[in-house]
Amino acid sequence: MTPLARRLLDSALAAFAVALVTHLVTIVLYSAINGATLDVLVQLNGIFGFSSLLLFVFLTIVGTAPIFEHPLLTALVGVLAAFVASWLGALLALVASGNAISGELIDYLWVSVFGFNLLFQVVAVLSLVTVGRRVITMRAASRPARRIAIVRMPSARLAEGEVTHLEHVPVDADLADQQWEAYVETLRAEGFTIVDVPPADELPDSVFVEDVLVVIGSTAVVTRPGADSRKPEVDAAEQTARELGLRIERIVAPGTLDGGDVLQIADTIYVGRGGRTNAEGIRQLREIAGRLGREVVAVPVSRVLHLKSAVTALPDGTVVGHPSTVDDVSMWRSFLPMPEPEGGHVVVLGDDRVLMAASAPESAELIRSLGYRVVTVDISEFEKLEGCVTCLSVLVR
Repeated sequence: MTPLARRLLDSALAAFAVALVTHLVTIVLYSAINGATLDVLVQLNGIFGFSSLLLFVFLTIVGTAPIFEHPLLTALVGVLAAFVASWLGALLALVASGNAISGELIDYLWVSVFGFNLLFQVVAVLSLVTVGRRVITMRAASRPARRIAIVRMPSARLAEGEVTHLEHVPVDADLADQQWEAYVETLRAEGFTIVDVPPADELPDSVFVEDVLVVIGSTAVVTRPGADSRKPEVDAAEQTARELGLRIERIVAPGTLDGGDVLQIADTIYVGRGGRTNAEGIRQLREIAGRLGREVVAVPVSRVLHLKSAVTALPDGTVVGHPSTVDDVSMWRSFLPMPEPEGGHVVVLGDDRVLMAASAPESAELIRSLGYRVVTVDISEFEKLEGCVTCLSVLVR
């Protein structure tokens, strides 16, 4: 089943549950008020039948967007959907009963918004934020957790990639291809489904796909890289994120943001303020993250290319890095110094395992001593271009 079809099915099930509960509860309450005779029940069923049907249709459509992730947004959408459904539904019910559309009828319908339709609207909103969100949550919990790794094949012009803190040195393209294949196979062996962004030989740095996509839950933030040569990388990555069913947000000019500057630890997102990410990019990410219930903290970066060139975090939230690459070690509440600079780069594969570069054997042993399983890969050709294990993939969980 495609992501869109899955979202549509989830939305339809939630909408059906909300419409059914709204319909039945509204009828029961009105019956209690007016006397539960058969004639009353039939009349009420006819009055609210159209409204409930329209509520189902509206919520099915809007529910394909991730509104159920945010209680306030769910309530606001519910108010609008309930109002429109009750008004149009009452109109259809009256017309079906033989009433001609007239100015007097329209005036009556507007008055009904604060009359018999008001109870329907209140019940609909309450049902949406409780029953609707519950159905979506249960649907999500019933599916196996997605473990996807987005990657992009190295460009034939990889050796021409941008470098800032290193000198250009020869890159063995054939060896780089072999190392990339081994990296991808390692992720696959660890249970990740590999999704390829279409390759682009004209974009030397495109293999470092992490810099153009930041995934927060089910939202993909399409970045605006700080290096002009990398800005064309975003289009294909955005399309891939869309095909995975991720909700899309964007960093726009004059903001710049490289994904390598974004480190997520629980509900806090640390963003490196350095040469590739500017203040406006951080401001825009803070605004996006705030809507997703995350806090953004800016971190100075001057000694390395990106924040995650200096530090990353273990599954328990402990920050690891080599002190020589970190601007201010004291800002991290739990910091574990690594014996090698490359030891500060880990990809969290699960609660008990991480991926590291083969160039940091002492750091790997240190992390193993903490009870973690460490998987290592050789990425020497990418390290010549200031790359590390985090740069070569974007994980979607």
